Amino acid sequence: MNKTKPFLAIVDYDAGNLRSVAKAFEKVGYPATVTSDPSVIVRADGIIMPGVGASAQSMASLAQRGLVDAVKEVILVGKPFLGVCLGLQLLLSESDEGHRHPCLDLVTGRVRRLPEGMKVPHMGWNQVHFTIQHPIFAGVPDRSNFYFVHSYHVVPQESAVIAAETEYENYTFCSAIIRDNLIGTQFHPEKSGELGLRMYHNFGRLVESI
Repeated sequence: MNKTKPFLAIVDYDAGNLRSVAKAFEKVGYPATVTSDPSVIVRADGIIMPGVGASAQSMASLAQRGLVDAVKEVILVGKPFLGVCLGLQLLLSESDEGHRHPCLDLVTGRVRRLPEGMKVPHMGWNQVHFTIQHPIFAGVPDRSNFYFVHSYHVVPQESAVIAAETEYENYTFCSAIIRDNLIGTQFHPEKSGELGLRMYHNFGRLVESI
């Protein structure tokens, strides 16, 4: 008898790139439902919040759709949660993008623009150095290349949550965070070939194991 696959939900808050993430999870054998329904999100076994867009507008969209409490609830009760790119940045306390504004405040810290004088956005392939071991990185060699598109980056207050770092124009920034059930990547696994798909498969297995 086949074990039922875990129910994965992708948070739809009118940000870009959701469908490509859904296709990536389907490809690795863990289909995920794209939804803006808070009741569906809180019932999910694992939650993914990807996104490409503006931080302040996206926070407003989360609030308008009643998703702020749903996202906070699933994280606080310990369900596996994966934030990707903007979905990572929104987890922090506040962001400087556009104007300084509050975010979800689930990870203490601030989202800052890449330093003055650097070419932005940081776009293309770059190495990711894992600073901790975690099942999400299983089968992915350290310093593998992943795909980035961003002008802002997360600056967590506590260094213990930094799970990976990347160097861009001699500047090192946090490219992934992990704290308990909460995982976030600045890079896009769905745009990063087989190793990116491996990470999504690892997330599915992580949810399945709980």
